[in-house]
Amino acid sequence: MSTDGRTVASGGAPEDGGTVVAVSGNTTTRRLTEFSHGAGCGCKLGPGALAEVLAGLTPITHPDLIVGTETGDDAAVWRLSADRALVATTDFFTPIVDDPRTWGAISATNAVSDVYAMGGTPLFALNLVCWPSEELPGSVLAEVLDGGASVGRACGFAVVGGHTVDDPEPKYGLAVVGEVHPDRVLTNAGLRPGDALVLTKPLGVGVVSTAIKTGKADPALVEQAITLMTTANADASRAAVDSGATGCTDVTGYGLLGHLTKMVVASGVDAHLDVASVPVIDGVRELIADGVVPGGTRRNREWVADRLVQGAFGENEALLLADAQTSGGLLFGAAPDRADAAVAALRAQGHGAARIGTVESGAGRVHLH
Repeated sequence: MSTDGRTVASGGAPEDGGTVVAVSGNTTTRRLTEFSHGAGCGCKLGPGALAEVLAGLTPITHPDLIVGTETGDDAAVWRLSADRALVATTDFFTPIVDDPRTWGAISATNAVSDVYAMGGTPLFALNLVCWPSEELPGSVLAEVLDGGASVGRACGFAVVGGHTVDDPEPKYGLAVVGEVHPDRVLTNAGLRPGDALVLTKPLGVGVVSTAIKTGKADPALVEQAITLMTTANADASRAAVDSGATGCTDVTGYGLLGHLTKMVVASGVDAHLDVASVPVIDGVRELIADGVVPGGTRRNREWVADRLVQGAFGENEALLLADAQTSGGLLFGAAPDRADAAVAALRAQGHGAARIGTVESGAGRVHLH
């Protein structure tokens, strides 16, 4: 189609496996990912910078506010009655792939994950859109929104309306409202000594996303990453709740090390990771060795340095564990036998879950073994 003299095409099959969204004037052709300075959750403020900002704000307290901002949890939880509470969260980010529908689906899957991480069930969501109206037509935005709505249909929640802002850099996401029983909320402060740690998706999508932007991503690798990013954490949430977990989070922009560090600090424990047991997308280690590392991943690595007992592991392994994920899996703790049962159930459902470590008494450190 044509708009204001610009030809916009959606289609084709570039070498990285994505779909081209090209804006053409006299000589200009751009992919959707070229509009963004960072990919997916890698465009978040670094954890250290965000902590400095939040340190100057007074936390909100209220008798019905079950989970607020004190521990940096995945969502707010507000008690409505003795047996019902609302879960509210929001998440949005820049293009991570070149196909607009796929980007919409990834972003929506990532946004609703925060509700699942709290043990909740999503009810409805609102679209959040920043859009370069002078560069990309409404037809491309419609594809993004359709991708987001498809996730709502698949997960059983309604996407109704939202808000838009004209912005040179496209961004899309959702504000999601869900529900949970007030006595069954999962939080990142709920890890207990003796828990076994479970991760429900392999790591590496941050590295793959950067490889897409730099043209170094193998199509099969891209397809695997997209499948992971568009797989909702509903099954993982049920497995965590059924296992008796009380501590849970989703692994997104701060990487496994960043989110686990937040958990052990909030819970007042130490975590011991069995690095060989951590699931990783095939080919990601090779990309890291080739220098394909997101800026957000490096910021995560720096932020956890003071609380990481790295042992004999090299820097590339630390970067992998700190990789900024988009729509990553859940990380939760449960009694060892129940954690093993949860992993078995999730693997039977086709998820790449694994038991990756243990929780012990401590003072908020992560040990690599």
